[in-house]
Amino acid sequence: QVQLGESGGGLVQAGGSLRLSCAASGRTFSNYVMGWFRLPPEKDREFVASIDRSGGLEIYADSVKGRFTISRDNAKNTVYLQMNGLRPEDTAVYYCAAGSTIYKREEYFTGGYYIYWGQGTQVTVSS
Repeated sequence: QVQLGESGGGLVQAGGSLRLSCAASGRTFSNYVMGWFRLPPEKDREFVASIDRSGGLEIYADSVKGRFTISRDNAKNTVYLQMNGLRPEDTAVYYCAAGSTIYKREEYFTGGYYIYWGQGTQVTVSS
C-alpha cells in the first residue's frame, strides 16, 4: 500500500522550467520503480520518464529526453521530475506512479505495470 502525492505543477511560459515532486507514504519506497506519465488534453496517456529502485537507471520518452530529468531520494521517499525547456506540447496532467513488479526495460514504459498512481498535477505551458 503506497499513497502518492504530487506537487509543483503550474503555469509557465515556453522555455521555462518546473520541478515536480511526488512524495510517497510508507516504508517500502525503495522497492518500487517510479515513473511519471502525462495526459495531454484530448490525447491518450503517455509515458514521460521512469527510474529504477536505486536511482541508477533512468528511462525517458524521446519527446522529453535532454529536457527532463527524473531523480529520486529514497531517504525522503520522494521522486522528482525536473522539466527544463518546456514547450506548449508538454501541457498535460502529470501523474506519478509506482510499480513493484517492474524488471524488464519495456515494462518501464508501460502504465499497466504500475500499481499505484497519484492524483495528478496540472502543468500548463503557454506560447
